[in-house]
Amino acid sequence: MRAMIIKEFRELRRDRRTLAMLIVLPLLLLVVFGYAANFYVSSVKAAVVGPQAAQIAPALPTFFDVTVTEPGGTRADAENLLRDNKVDVAIVTSVPGATSVALVDGSNLFAAQSTVSVLNKAGGAMQTEVLYNPDLKTSWVMVPAIIGLILTFIGTIITSIGLVREREAGTLEQLAVMPIRPSQVILGKIVPYFLLASLDMIVVTVLGIVLFGVPFNGNVPTFALGAAIFLFVVLGLGVLISTVSQTAGQAIQTAFLFLMPQILLSGMIFPLDAMAAGVRWIGYLLPLTYFTMISQGVMLRGAPITTLWLPLVVLTVMAVIVFTGATLRFRRDLAPNVKSGHRPAGVGADKS
Repeated sequence: MRAMIIKEFRELRRDRRTLAMLIVLPLLLLVVFGYAANFYVSSVKAAVVGPQAAQIAPALPTFFDVTVTEPGGTRADAENLLRDNKVDVAIVTSVPGATSVALVDGSNLFAAQSTVSVLNKAGGAMQTEVLYNPDLKTSWVMVPAIIGLILTFIGTIITSIGLVREREAGTLEQLAVMPIRPSQVILGKIVPYFLLASLDMIVVTVLGIVLFGVPFNGNVPTFALGAAIFLFVVLGLGVLISTVSQTAGQAIQTAFLFLMPQILLSGMIFPLDAMAAGVRWIGYLLPLTYFTMISQGVMLRGAPITTLWLPLVVLTVMAVIVFTGATLRFRRDLAPNVKSGHRPAGVGADKS
């Protein structure tokens, strides 16, 4: 029995992925729930427009971080600021003695809940009106994020075992002798999963709209563009994971390590604004964070593509980096087979 225990410890020491699951994952959960598990937003970006903007802005509670003050602004200007996600709340003032209106962005659920709570406690002659999610329904905010989460699961886990199957089946050597570039092989692996994941995305989006009444106020091509780039990122990430894994089990373990931060730190469950600065930056490195910005912006606020350029550009850069990394790694996998002159049975053999 002592020999078996020693053997298991030795195998565990050589299995770095399992060690990562045993060590890194608990630490990640501890950090996340210690610093990121906070649903209350302590500060929101605010805009004050209208005739009394200069007088009311300084008198607001410190909870409101006033970034825009426009005495000549109108309600339409305030709504545009909310639609473009430049502020979380826009206060529209009127002439002295008239009631001001606080327009709250309901697509940012946690910030909206905190804002409404602060405004209710403050009281006074200010009406509160929630836009884009009037009833502050959790499903309206979660469904656009869940679409991205489902695509992440499909793209990362399913694709990650693609090349691993080739390696386990012994067909990776056949790819080495075929007149196909590594980039073409990777695209060949991604395209079928891309088409299937696109179908899943359409089904999930339609069901979310039908079952939960989530609106779709924006432009369909803008949403499709963001989803396509995001899919390319997660599918490429799955291929990259497969190139550093020898077995399907290793691929799934590695994919799981990538998935946990996506779920916990993308702003899907815990608001990014409420996270500690040391943890928040991790969320800005995750593709799901930017797809959620796009999906919520298009579906709930009807945001145009001109206001979503930042997440689209970030996802595009991620796609290029992931695809390049997967190509270089795959080329390195094929190089030993080419240099050794190994040919699988039936490939390149002389006919007698």
